[in-house]
Amino acid sequence: MRINHNVSALNTHRQLGVNTGASGKNLEKLSSGLRINRAGDDAAGLAISEKMRGQIRGLEMASKNAQDGISLIQTAEGALTETHSILQRMRELAVQASSDTNEGVDRQKLQAEVDELSKEINRISTDTEFNNQKVLDGSFEDKTFHIGANQGQSIKLSINDMSNSELGVTGFQSKETAVATDIKIGNTSEDTFTVQLKAITTNNNDAVKETTATIDKDGNVVVTLKQDKAANSTSVGGIKATKQEVADALKKIGIEVSVTAGKGTDVLTAGVAATTIAAATDKDDQKGVNISTQKAADKAITTINNALNKVSEERSKLGANQNRLEHTINNLGATAENLTAAESRIRDVDMAKEMMDFTKNNILTQAAQAMLAQANQQPQGVLQLLR
Repeated sequence: MRINHNVSALNTHRQLGVNTGASGKNLEKLSSGLRINRAGDDAAGLAISEKMRGQIRGLEMASKNAQDGISLIQTAEGALTETHSILQRMRELAVQASSDTNEGVDRQKLQAEVDELSKEINRISTDTEFNNQKVLDGSFEDKTFHIGANQGQSIKLSINDMSNSELGVTGFQSKETAVATDIKIGNTSEDTFTVQLKAITTNNNDAVKETTATIDKDGNVVVTLKQDKAANSTSVGGIKATKQEVADALKKIGIEVSVTAGKGTDVLTAGVAATTIAAATDKDDQKGVNISTQKAADKAITTINNALNKVSEERSKLGANQNRLEHTINNLGATAENLTAAESRIRDVDMAKEMMDFTKNNILTQAAQAMLAQANQQPQGVLQLLR
């Protein structure tokens, strides 16, 4: 018998340490609910789990981004709902003004309401904001909504300018004014001549009628007017004409003329050089919603219909993008759910199995403690031999 080394006690002590350590890990896992509490528990599993956690958190944030995108779209679409309502009211007024049961005074009052409604459309366009970003003034263009967990997973959205000018429903100042045109013609020795047009304003006067034009033997253009009325204007040896009258007169002698309101265009001539002419603008032809006359009010109905179509198209586009984002949120939720389940299988502890292991290790620990006590008693037998 040897007393310097109690091999049985040493072996029992080692097993006690192993069982105690295993029981401690069992308690750690049971208390945390995690199978992997440190890299040493499962190095590969930890790396995979951390990647999945990054994906899951990215998907959750992408879902929040999509929800914010929906909120922005709802803000813009809500404002356009009111724009639609305003345009419908403007159309009602245009239809009312189209009837000659209304006189000039009545149409002026209707026009005043139309002008105010037009201003409100413009205010909605300039003042509608989301997170300090204007969304209806044309500046919200090619904006990015990041709706994925990784780089490049995004969609873009642009919202068109919904101001009254872009919709073509600006207010109209109803004034009895027309635009006259001065034509200055000088003698030339060559086969060309120049017509210079200068617009001036006349008040409460009819356009000059029965205008004719000819070219004399010296190459001069002669414009003949039956009446020459131009109140509140000054003419020095000039001839007044408005709108298409000069163009129509020149066409009668074979000179083709192209005229557009407010812009310079080339006059194509037969056998002579090009000339420049500008058209006068009649108040019924000006841009905006003009319901001050029966003809203008009838035309305004089409103008407002076009504006309604533009707003409807924009709202339809916004609605389609909102539906897309809602489906995106559903997909992100499903993907995050599946990744969470996968990450849980890797990282979370199986409580039933771990409790079973803990019970086993706890019993082994208690048994090792008892056996260590017995092993420590074995050297006591040597004393009996010494008596």
